[in-house]
Amino acid sequence: MIEHVETVVLDSQGLSAWLAQDRKVLTMFQVFHTMGADFAICANTIVEVSHARVNMPRLQWALSRVKIEPVTGSTAKASAELLKAAGLHGHKYAIDATVAETALRQPGPVAVLTSDVDDMARLCGGRVRLIGI
Repeated sequence: MIEHVETVVLDSQGLSAWLAQDRKVLTMFQVFHTMGADFAICANTIVEVSHARVNMPRLQWALSRVKIEPVTGSTAKASAELLKAAGLHGHKYAIDATVAETALRQPGPVAVLTSDVDDMARLCGGRVRLIGI
């Protein structure tokens, strides 16, 4: 049973699973939709999921249904602070940090659909609910 959430943030794997119409993810989305949750992504997640095989019309459709949070100078600075606090650095964690920063400033309670629960737990602490996919 999924507890009530106000906002669901998708990382690249969460968005990719939605685009691929993964049954487990679609079922979760229905539950979140029923509880009135809003969906959000960090703008650089779009870059991360875009490749030659992505179904662009489906991506555009999905993007029309989520709040796209920009990556600003303030976002970058806050993300860098999250990395520092977690003892992480480098490009491997950069986008995860911006996704975490996006999640941390959404109306709560917040859930993050992610394929990287361990790193997101280090970046978010216990402040968001992490749902592994």
